[in-house]
Amino acid sequence: MIHIEQIQKDINELPEEAQSLLLDFIDLLKKRYSTPEKQTIHSNHTPNHQLSTLDILKESGLIGCISADRNLSTNYKSVLQEELDSKYDNC
Repeated sequence: MIHIEQIQKDINELPEEAQSLLLDFIDLLKKRYSTPEKQTIHSNHTPNHQLSTLDILKESGLIGCISADRNLSTNYKSVLQEELDSKYDNC
């Protein structure tokens, strides 16, 4: 059983940065488990327009978490080969 008082106490004991991360995580969970009719863009879009998967990922902040060549999806084989060659050039 969930004990709200204990959860509130635990959250209050966390540093401010951790509390902020927790709020972000809760927001992500709310988006993930919301019903389709709740998954609408609330700002400058029509009320009945559902979020695309890309929009949901962009809002969650999960896209762009690494730095890489923007064409990596098309040239990953050559990039991988170059990395392997530079790592194992003595073989």
